[in-house]
Amino acid sequence: MPGKLRRLRRPPRIKVLEAAGAIGDGRVVLESPQPDLTVAKVVSSDASREYRVVVSRRGPRVLYVYSNDNGTVYRGYVGYPIIAVMMLTGILPRDSEIERTLKGIPWRELNERFKKYSLVEEYIRKSLGDGDAWRRIEDFRERVLRELARLTLYYDEELARGASTP
Repeated sequence: MPGKLRRLRRPPRIKVLEAAGAIGDGRVVLESPQPDLTVAKVVSSDASREYRVVVSRRGPRVLYVYSNDNGTVYRGYVGYPIIAVMMLTGILPRDSEIERTLKGIPWRELNERFKKYSLVEEYIRKSLGDGDAWRRIEDFRERVLRELARLTLYYDEELARGASTP
């Protein structure tokens, strides 16, 4: 029987980019990928934190998830570690070119420096230029957010039992 369930909210838009960057960096490791249950490890951009992620399909559009990242636990939205795992398992779209483009971005450092996701995004946009690369990133992000909106995700702490602690 699942523990106390909490429906997760839509993430800040930048979390889709952070998830793609984590994949590009090779910081997402699927430890136990199965058709309906995936256990993974995601390392933060500065390697100071390791997040445990569990994604359990409970129906075509219902997933029970666990992650110990701050956005998921304390702010109640789908954190970038969950998004990254959902991308790697085919639940959400991927784009390897965008993953390469977003590789090496120091997300944690930028989030701490600017304190606002909109400022972080503006910094990244300016560093990449306003051309086709940024338009492609925006289109990709919207596609991922549309797919995410079609799903219902519940945070379930009991799933942590399925993930060994680091």
